[in-house]
Amino acid sequence: MRGISTLYLGKPLRVCIFGTKALFTNTIFSYEMKKKLFTLSLLSLFLITNGLAQPVKKHGALKVQGLQLVDKKGKPVVLRGMSFGWHNFWPRFYTAGAVQWLHTDWKVDVVRAAMGVEPERGYKKQPQWSKERVKTVVDAAIKEGIYVIIDWHSHNINLAEAKEFFTEMATTYGKHPHVIYEIFNEPDQESWAEVKAYSIELIKTIRAIDPDNIILVGTPHWDQDVHLAADDPIKGYNNLMYTLHFYAATHKQFLRDRANYALGKGLPLFISESAGMEATGNGPMNYEEWYQWIEWAEKNKISWITWSVSDKDETCSVLQKSASADGGWKESDLKESGIKTRELLRRYNGKK
Repeated sequence: MRGISTLYLGKPLRVCIFGTKALFTNTIFSYEMKKKLFTLSLLSLFLITNGLAQPVKKHGALKVQGLQLVDKKGKPVVLRGMSFGWHNFWPRFYTAGAVQWLHTDWKVDVVRAAMGVEPERGYKKQPQWSKERVKTVVDAAIKEGIYVIIDWHSHNINLAEAKEFFTEMATTYGKHPHVIYEIFNEPDQESWAEVKAYSIELIKTIRAIDPDNIILVGTPHWDQDVHLAADDPIKGYNNLMYTLHFYAATHKQFLRDRANYALGKGLPLFISESAGMEATGNGPMNYEEWYQWIEWAEKNKISWITWSVSDKDETCSVLQKSASADGGWKESDLKESGIKTRELLRRYNGKK
């Protein structure tokens, strides 16, 4: 090689480059190599613990023990993440890139694919297109090694359609420990008796295919009447949890009291949707109440998910119109709720 007179690693290394001689001893060479290897080791550790860690690889298949969501070793698990908005209104964010960015930058360990059922472009009118949007998110979450909720995002009972949908989802994804089924997003005017009967039918459908992945059961009045479910829970099935939704500026101590009652009765809860503003999704953020809710969830080791990955002109949509469909969001692409939610997720999930 031009400019190099000698290269020999067994003895003192003599190199002549462009007429300039340099002498490196074996000791110096060995030290430099060790230093480089140490630096590479530190870099690998950084990559593993900062964005490339895979929660599913760590925790494995989840199950419910008493009130608690636990991992494959029986240790309590608190999932913290983001819900996508209605797929039919904001399909542009249902991308692998968005899922990857939420995992690596926002540090989520769970995402929620909220498949709208009744509205225009929803499942009842465009089932194949709707399933494709959901599967994009689910497949990306599996690749990222995070958990994913398949959410039947409806306020009404659509039993036949729901059974058909979850039969396909359980058949396709039941073997993956990443998957959680949310079988009824927010019942509104249905009684607990009606929601319970519907839920049992869906649980039977899923359990015939997938015997153990977590199933989330909705409760009346937008997932607030958890006390009714606590007084008359579904029996005979494993790995069930009941959904509690809050919007902090509207749902305050009264709903935490109701949730405490449900916990006292032995009902396992999962917050599959929440945020810091009014229940309309609009209005100012109520940080005091929001932080109280987060502290309450953490104290009780209850998983919590924030609404929503969308760019609607409202407080609860965390993204601005400038946000790319594939992630890579700068702070200027985030609304106030997005900046604060990202901060909270990075703070709590960063402790792991």
